Amino acid sequence: MVLAAAAPVLLIRGLSREQRHWGRFRPMLAGAVTNPVLSFDFAGCGDLYQQQSPCSISALRQSVRGQLQQASEFKGEVHLVAISLGAMLAVDWAAQYPQEVASLTLINSSARPLSPFYQRLHWRNYAAILRSLFMSAAEREQLILRLTSATVARHQGVVANWQLWQQQRPVSRLNALRQLWAASRFKVPPAPACPTLLLSSLGDKLVSPQCTAALARYWQVPHIQHTWAGHDLPLDDANWLVMQLAAFIDTV
Repeated sequence: MVLAAAAPVLLIRGLSREQRHWGRFRPMLAGAVTNPVLSFDFAGCGDLYQQQSPCSISALRQSVRGQLQQASEFKGEVHLVAISLGAMLAVDWAAQYPQEVASLTLINSSARPLSPFYQRLHWRNYAAILRSLFMSAAEREQLILRLTSATVARHQGVVANWQLWQQQRPVSRLNALRQLWAASRFKVPPAPACPTLLLSSLGDKLVSPQCTAALARYWQVPHIQHTWAGHDLPLDDANWLVMQLAAFIDTV
């Protein structure tokens, strides 16, 4: 008897980030699950940095979905694992193509109108984020680390890689703004039909963990909180995240 191939796990990053920003988390997850683990960039970032970022979540999602449909590992279903802005793409995917989504795992996401704008992007970071649009790549990546990690000192080594990637595949100021605009307009749909897990970080300085709690209440789905990590949970505690995902996907 020939066993059916396991549905792939697709990782989707957030605002102005590319697939390389998953770092060591991706190979760690690949070693913990039997499913193929994939990652693609959305328009305006990474491999697609020369494309214009759409101003809607659905169009950003389609730029990723189109790549998955061409992947040999895709046989009709996929487990979506997404963080921040990427989580909005995953939610839209599950709403528009429910037959394709085997499960949904969202990390440190937010949703309009469940949470106010000052929780979806902490108000105290507004000035810094605007300044970052005019910083050098080196300054901007250092700022991003401070905003997204709860253990900055442990991760200074990754900044050099981030700076190099930004030089190799620069995310334009206009594309970053278009992604922000798309995120600001996205409205949460009803609860997905597939098994869903929400994860949040209590140490998140960028997006309030209350946003994930509000989404969990609205959808009535499981919500697990990490006690100290920052917004970039895969960076701060990859081991914990792999453990949660492997256990969840194994039950689907």
